[in-house]
Amino acid sequence: MATSAAVLLLRKQLAELQKHPVDGFSAGLVDEVNIFKWEILIIGPADSLYDGGYFKAHMTFPEDYPQRPPKLKFISDIWHPNVGKDGMVCISILHEPGDDKYGYEKAAERWLPVHTVETIMVSVISLLCDPNDESPANVDAAKEFREDKKKFKRHVAKCVRKSQEEL
Repeated sequence: MATSAAVLLLRKQLAELQKHPVDGFSAGLVDEVNIFKWEILIIGPADSLYDGGYFKAHMTFPEDYPQRPPKLKFISDIWHPNVGKDGMVCISILHEPGDDKYGYEKAAERWLPVHTVETIMVSVISLLCDPNDESPANVDAAKEFREDKKKFKRHVAKCVRKSQEEL
């Protein structure tokens, strides 16, 4: 039952994004027969260190979506405090719903079924503009962001160039 509701919702969200594209990213299916795995192309936001970059990511939805959040993993190399070295995005709205057992996040900051691919991507794009080095997924990037901005900027610029070459 949950799977068919998720399929309908995902088809609707994908059709809406294709009919009315949102600035900053595009979305499509990795494989036309699997509605649960999307490929996202994130355009580095203007006036950010990622400006000019084209970063590919995969968004994988659980079968009980929207009750549980999707996972977002960058396929392109990206140097960011909130993106793990494995490419996994660490952002509050993608964390399982409910209270944070560590007390760091409020339940309202975590996943809620009202979120859509669009709201997730707007949050991720915002994160590219304004990294949260207080809650890093990549400790090395967060440390560099805090302590050596010049080196951090060079690291990001290298990722931007690589993303342009891979496009």
